[in-house]
Amino acid sequence: MRPYLPWPLLLLALPLAAQATPTAHPLDPLSADEMRLAVEILRASGQLPDPAGFPVLALQEPPKEEVYRFRPGQPFRREALAVVLDRKASRTYEAVVDLRARRLLRWRHVPEVQPLLLFEEYALAQDLVRADSRWRAAMRRRGIADRDLGAVALEPWAIGHAGPGEGPARRLVRVMSFFLGSSSNRYARPLEGVVATVDLGRREVLAVTDTGVPRSASGRPLPVPPEPGDYDSRKVGPLRPPLRPLRITHPEGPNFTLNGHEVRWQKWRFRLSVHPREGLVLHTVGYEDGGTVRPILYRASLSEMVVPYADPDPAWRWRAAFDVGEYGLGVLGCSLQPGIDVPDGATFLDAVLPREDGSPRTLPRAIALWERDGGLLWRHWDYVSDVTHGRRARQLAVSFMAAVGNYDYMLTWVFSQDGALALEADLSGIMLAKGVGQLRADEDHAPFGHLVAPGVSAIHHQHFLHFRLDLDIDGFRNNALLEMNSHPLPPQEHNPLGNAFRMELTPLRTEAQAQRDLNLATSRKWLIVNQVRRNALGHPTGFLLVPGENAVPLAAPDSAIRRRAGFINHHLWATRYAPGELYAAGDYPNQRSEPGGLPVYVANNDTLQGQDIVLWYTLGVTHIPRPEEWPIMSSHRTGFLLLPAGFFHHNPSLDVPPS
Repeated sequence: MRPYLPWPLLLLALPLAAQATPTAHPLDPLSADEMRLAVEILRASGQLPDPAGFPVLALQEPPKEEVYRFRPGQPFRREALAVVLDRKASRTYEAVVDLRARRLLRWRHVPEVQPLLLFEEYALAQDLVRADSRWRAAMRRRGIADRDLGAVALEPWAIGHAGPGEGPARRLVRVMSFFLGSSSNRYARPLEGVVATVDLGRREVLAVTDTGVPRSASGRPLPVPPEPGDYDSRKVGPLRPPLRPLRITHPEGPNFTLNGHEVRWQKWRFRLSVHPREGLVLHTVGYEDGGTVRPILYRASLSEMVVPYADPDPAWRWRAAFDVGEYGLGVLGCSLQPGIDVPDGATFLDAVLPREDGSPRTLPRAIALWERDGGLLWRHWDYVSDVTHGRRARQLAVSFMAAVGNYDYMLTWVFSQDGALALEADLSGIMLAKGVGQLRADEDHAPFGHLVAPGVSAIHHQHFLHFRLDLDIDGFRNNALLEMNSHPLPPQEHNPLGNAFRMELTPLRTEAQAQRDLNLATSRKWLIVNQVRRNALGHPTGFLLVPGENAVPLAAPDSAIRRRAGFINHHLWATRYAPGELYAAGDYPNQRSEPGGLPVYVANNDTLQGQDIVLWYTLGVTHIPRPEEWPIMSSHRTGFLLLPAGFFHHNPSLDVPPS
């Protein structure tokens, strides 16, 4: 657990023009006025470097106890957290600003770390590489003359595992090259083997490596894959006849109400925001039961996502994007498109996010809410009376989309009338591919990828999405964690036909015991309960984490990626709640080689019995590419469930009226 470091308070007198817009709830995200005020306070402090970048400027969430005690109309603290980059010296600072008192509460240098990449740094890296004579020579070796360099697209990446001379004291990126030409697909024709390493602080290209031009089976150079990989409707050829319209409408208006950032639908209550790093965040999720809103989930977000690639080639072995900790899902959020990402009748919320200089920008349609048909809710046909009883389900979906380079990710939380909460993750976009020249006739794929177009192999890779779930079952005290396993009984006197199996609940009492993996043989699930609150049957109230699709990491246990992303070593972790522990790979995974995040959080092996418990869940997808996923992927959906398990004493959706 990280100690809080006290710092001297700096009182400031600022002009009234910087007053922040009033907010209604302690968890409301920073408004545009509050962002401006925070930056103004920092400038007046004299601490702000020049030039300064703001990878993160967001609400410093108040203590959980204060949020639970808050009642509408009461005063509450209002603080902003800023991660500040000294762009010239490549030094990182953290600041906490009191927006009510208009003063700087904390300013500290965080040594040997690098924060999220900034938009302006992508352009800087591209400009530096284009002007480099070594890169131009590598392009000429691929038949691309200087006059045609405008047809080459450049893609900066965080450097991944830091090698010799690439530690966090210098702010580095690696830049890959693709032949774009007149195509709309920048990833279809990789210019294989060329990687430039750029020092963003010093504004110089440190190195340009060239591992060679791909060749055909006969040895002939094949530097540029021939097919442009267009997927624009004007270029793919004749389109199939359009379908007749299918419309989802609310002729009498939606069934949910939106009050600022609070949502009410059926018996659910929750709050929404977009964080620059995490993207969509759910807060204070509860369910109304008997006139009382019962707490379930205090905070839920995608804490980290890492995508390691399987090719050991020098131009590929370092590629393992930390999409949350290196790039930021919030700052890479997309405006959701009606009729594509979500139905036409969706309701949208904008988000205010920081620009590189800390000034606010608005992301239109950052969050979408819409009701959808949920299939069968419940049903039974009584064969004696020939009467069918049943209900059709309605669900509320809440979606957020981020595009991280070649991949597009949509996260949707789905609220159901029976108390179930699901997370759906849709993975789409364009696979990262390698130029491989021409395979022999007896080869169906390259060693570490699959051929998806002439001269193009999409590389095998894995996605690990890691979710932080701060579950507060009937309150944030007195929670406990149990593991559910089902085992067959051996044939014996009490099991003569061999059909019996038993379910066992095992308490996971410490953070060390709670490092767990899936087990299909025992249908393993995890239950978090309130040890004090009981349902009408006398059982502890609880919620069950039910895994969906998953995978284990295929990188070696002592590999660089397993050290940097230690959270992927287990499907489930649990920690005793600590306010600063938000990120599974640590606060600053960019250019860090040593472990951070969860392996550090659990090192003191806190007890979990009767505590405020946070679950951390790793969702893995092993992606073996198919030609049908080229040049653009059909969406792959995965996810998990949170199901009430003893939280209610009977089916809570019995009171849903007939359609």
